[in-house]
Amino acid sequence: MAKRFSIKRGDQVYVIAGKDRGKSGRVMRVYPQMNKVLVEGVNNIKKAVKANPGKNIKGGIVEREAPLDASNVSLICPETNAPTRVGYKILEDGSKVRVARKSGAVID
Repeated sequence: MAKRFSIKRGDQVYVIAGKDRGKSGRVMRVYPQMNKVLVEGVNNIKKAVKANPGKNIKGGIVEREAPLDASNVSLICPETNAPTRVGYKILEDGSKVRVARKSGAVID
């Protein structure tokens, strides 16, 4: 069974560990089964690609993003623009929202 994620697609995150520590970017995709996130402009790798004229793909070495472990990124608070942990709060209307632990700002 997949783990619940506090990080969603489109969130701004800050890399707290690994070779790209200190960088920030937007989450492009979330992989809950693998516990990984794909962040725009972070964890770039070089991959050899075979040419496929039928699909109009040129061969060679392509640079692209690779997924990062979700434990190596931290959500950026919309109010303070600082990395923060995520909590949850149930509002009066019964909806559940994500809350920044440092500032108490609602993220959703």
